[in-house]
Amino acid sequence: MELGPELYGARIFRCEARARGSGNGAPSNGVSLSRILESLVISDLSKLRNIGISAHIDSGKTTLTERILFYTKRIHAIHDVKGKDGVGAKMDSMDLERERGITIQSAATHCTWKGFHVNIIDTPGHVDFTIEVERALRVLDGAILVLCAVAGVQSQSLTVDRQMRRYGVPRIAFVNKCDRAGANPLRVRDQLREKLNLNPVLLHLPIGLEDKFEGIVDLVGMRSYRFEGANGENIIEGAVPADMEAEAKKARDEMLDGLSMFSDALTEAILEEKVTEEIVQEAIRQATIKLQICPVMIGSAYKNKAIQILLDGVGSYLPSPMDVTNNAVDLEKDEAKITLTSDPEAPLVTLAFKLEDGRFGQLSYMRVYQGTLAKGKEITNTRTGKRHKVGRLVRMHSDEMEEIDISSSGDIVAMFGIDCNSGDTFTDGTLSVAMTSMHVPEPVISLTVTPKDNKAQTNMSKALRRFTKEDPTFRVGLDPESNETIVSGMGELHLDVYIERMKREYGAEVLTSPPRVAYRETITRRVEFSYTHKKQTGGSGQYGKVLGFIEPWADGVYQFEDDISGGSIPKEFIPAVDKGFKSMMAKGLVIGAPMTGVSVTLNDGGSHAVDSSDIAFQEAARGAWRESYPKAGPQILEPVMKVASEGPSEYQGGIVGILMQRRGIIIGTTEGDGFSRVEAEVPLSEMFGFSTVLRSATQGKAEFTMEFSRYMALPGALAEELIKKTREEQAKKGK
Repeated sequence: MELGPELYGARIFRCEARARGSGNGAPSNGVSLSRILESLVISDLSKLRNIGISAHIDSGKTTLTERILFYTKRIHAIHDVKGKDGVGAKMDSMDLERERGITIQSAATHCTWKGFHVNIIDTPGHVDFTIEVERALRVLDGAILVLCAVAGVQSQSLTVDRQMRRYGVPRIAFVNKCDRAGANPLRVRDQLREKLNLNPVLLHLPIGLEDKFEGIVDLVGMRSYRFEGANGENIIEGAVPADMEAEAKKARDEMLDGLSMFSDALTEAILEEKVTEEIVQEAIRQATIKLQICPVMIGSAYKNKAIQILLDGVGSYLPSPMDVTNNAVDLEKDEAKITLTSDPEAPLVTLAFKLEDGRFGQLSYMRVYQGTLAKGKEITNTRTGKRHKVGRLVRMHSDEMEEIDISSSGDIVAMFGIDCNSGDTFTDGTLSVAMTSMHVPEPVISLTVTPKDNKAQTNMSKALRRFTKEDPTFRVGLDPESNETIVSGMGELHLDVYIERMKREYGAEVLTSPPRVAYRETITRRVEFSYTHKKQTGGSGQYGKVLGFIEPWADGVYQFEDDISGGSIPKEFIPAVDKGFKSMMAKGLVIGAPMTGVSVTLNDGGSHAVDSSDIAFQEAARGAWRESYPKAGPQILEPVMKVASEGPSEYQGGIVGILMQRRGIIIGTTEGDGFSRVEAEVPLSEMFGFSTVLRSATQGKAEFTMEFSRYMALPGALAEELIKKTREEQAKKGK
C-alpha cells in the first residue's frame, strides 16, 4: 500500500520513538532516525521498482547499467565494459568479468531517479550462466529486455523471454546500439511480434540512424530529445523535426490504435479528441503490467543517448511491488496457495534467492515480500526450522555494501552471517510458508577434476562446497568406480570459469579431463518380466516374486504402475518393488548412464508368510530389471543442443558447412543487412572446440550460443564405439 499522510505520519512517530529509545535519550537497537527515514522513502511502495536487465550476450546490458548509474549519480565516471582503461564497468566487479568482457554473476545495485527508488540486477547474457537470470527474474517485478538494433531478436533473447514468461515479468524492450551500421529498430520491433509472439508498441522514433543517430522522437508526448555534452547529460527537448512530422503522426496513430484495445478510457478520449499524455501513459502502464503489450523504446547506451528517457519509462510503465501478485504455499495446510500482501506491518516473508561467499561470511541476497526485516530481529528458516538473528543488513552496490538497519516489503537487500541455501524462505516465526522454487535447468557437460597436491585437495574441497551452494546448476559428484571428483555444468565456459576461480580465489591448482557428455540410456520395446528372489541362509530367508512388464515412456524419466489385484503381493511390499526398480534408474547396464523414459507395471507376484520383506522385494525388482533390460532394446541417448551462429552473410555457407560436419541438422537461416544467422540442432559431443573452429573460419567475426534442446538416439556406429570405450575404461579400472 502507498503510505497516505496519516499513516506516513504515524510511521514517523513510531520511528522517532524507537530512535529516541525508552526515555533515556539513547537510540533503541542503535537504529538512527536518519536510517529509519531512509527506509520510509522506500516503503512508499508506489515509488519502488525492482527491475532486471536481461538480453542476449553482447547486447549492451552492462553498458546500459553503467549509464543508468552515471545519470542517477551513483557513479561519477563512465568506464568501458572491457576495462580498456584499467577500471572496467562498475557491475563487472570480478577480475574474470573485466578480462573477458562478459558478465558471469548477476550483480545488484540501487539508485534513485525523479523520486523513484530502483533496485537493479544486471544479469549475464551467456547461456552457460542462465541460472543467474533465472533467480533474478524469480524475485523481480519488471525487466528491461535489451536488443541489438542490428542483430535484433537473437537466440538468447528467446531464452530470456521464456524465463520472463515463466515468472510473469512485465518488460520494456530497449532497442540498443542505434548508432551502429545496419541499425534498424523498426525491424527489431517486428521481430518481437514474429519471433517472441509479443505485442510490441513503439513509443519512440529515431532521429537519424547509424553514425547520424542524434536522438529520439517521443510519440507519447510528441516531442524530440537530443543528448549533448561529453556524456549525453544535457537533454535538449524540442518539437518534432519538420521532416519527421508526417512519419511521427502516423506512428503515434498506430500506437494509440494498439493501446486503445486495452483501455476504455483511452478509446473514449480518442473518440472525443481529448487525448492527453497522462491518459496515454496510464494506458501503457496498465497494459504492460497485465502483459498485454511490450513498450518499445530506443537509444544507444554506448553513445549516451536516450538512457534518461528509458529511466522515465521504468518509473512510468513498470510495476511497483503493489502491482504484482506474489504467492506462497502454506506448509501446515497441504501446501495450499496463499497470496502475500505488500503491507510492511504484516508477518515477515522473505526469500534468499542468491548466495555469495563474502569477506565476513555468507552473503545472502533477500527479497522481502511481506512485512519488515530489521537488524537484530529473529527470523526462522521454514525449511530447517532454525531461528537466526539478523546481524548485518546491507544494500548492495555491485561489490560495495551500504549498511542499513531496516528494510520493508518489496525491497531487495542482503544479510550476512546466516547459513542457508539458495531458495530458502524466512519468516518471523508466526507463519509456516514457503515461496515457490525457481526453475533449475539440468547440467549438460561434465569434467573430471584432480588436485595437483594435498594443499590443492583441501582448497579444492572448500571451493567446490562454496560453488555448489551458490550455483544450483554447478554439481559435484564422485565416480564410484574411479573415486574421481566429477563437476557438471551448463557448458564449457561455465566449467572453465569455475576452474579458473578455484585457482585465483582458493589457490587450488587442478588437472581436468576432457569434457564428459551427459549420455542417457532408455528402452525401445515392451518386455514382460517374471522373477523370483529366493535366498535361504539359515533362520528366516528372503522371498519375493514379481511379474509385470517394462515399456518405453515418453513423458518423463520413470513411472511405476501398481496393477496388482487379488492381493498376490501384500500392499506393504508394493513400495519396496517401486524402490527396487527406481534404484536401477541411476545407472544403466550398457554404459552406466542414468536411465530415462521407463515405465514399469507390476501386475502379479508372490510372497511368503515368513520370508518376505522389503529387502526381498527390492532385490526381486532389481533382479527382474537386470534380466529384462537387455531384451527391451536398450538404446543410448545423447544430448542435442540448439545452436545459433551469427556473423556476416559472406560466411553463411562456411558456417552451415561446419555445423553439418558436426552432425548438425539445419533448422533455418535468416539474412538481412549483410548479417546472417544459422540455427541448427547439433549433438553436444560434437560441439567441443567449436568456438575455435568458428572463429578461424570467419576471421573472428562470427559468434554462437547454444542451449540444451532434447535427447535423441545415438547412431549405431557411434554407440558401439562408446560401448567399447566404456568397457575398456572399466577393464583398466578393474586392474
